[in-house]
This record gives sequence, C-alpha cells and structure tokens, in this order.
Amino acid sequence: MLSIGWDLRQFRAAMATPPLPPSEDLARFFEARGEMAKPWTWHLMRLAKIREAKDDLDPQEYLDRVQEAHADLMRLGEFWKGREEEVFGGRYRPSSVIEPLPGSPEDR
Repeated sequence: MLSIGWDLRQFRAAMATPPLPPSEDLARFFEARGEMAKPWTWHLMRLAKIREAKDDLDPQEYLDRVQEAHADLMRLGEFWKGREEEVFGGRYRPSSVIEPLPGSPEDR
C-alpha cells in the first residue's frame, strides 16, 4: 500500500475544509465582477448557503438539499454550447433578443 504520510483523520479534515468562501464574500465577488446573472453563479451561491446551514440541518435534509442542487445543476445541460467564448472567455453580452417576446403566446 502506498503511503503519502496522511492518516485517515488528516484526510477527513482536509476533505472537510470548505472549498468555497462564505456566501457573503462570494456574493460580493460575483457582484463586483458583474457575474450575478450567470446561472452557475447562482448554483455556487446555493451550494455555499447549503454548506453554511449544514450544522443546523438533519443529515437527511442536508443530503436532500445537495441532491436537489445537483439535479438542478445537471438540468442546465450544455447551455454553453455555441457560447464558449462568452461563458468561458469572460466576455458576457446579454442577448439582444428577448425570448419569449413579452405579450407573445409563449410569454407566461
């Protein structure tokens, strides 16, 4: 067995370290960069809020919330296809066409 010098306690402690900053800091960061309209930004915010509430939640409720957040993220699908430069290049430009058009039959 390969040893990297960590025991199970050290590994668990390292894995328990939150990968995201507190939600307030994350919100300020995204707001300063003008990224609050991007769908993945909201998913990161949601995960940060779930992580912050973890200690106050029943373990099953925590798991349910994480699974629901994951399912919602997967529903985004490949929204970025054809928008790679905008999404990954940091050159966000809102669409000039609003769909559905207000007042159209598709508008709810």
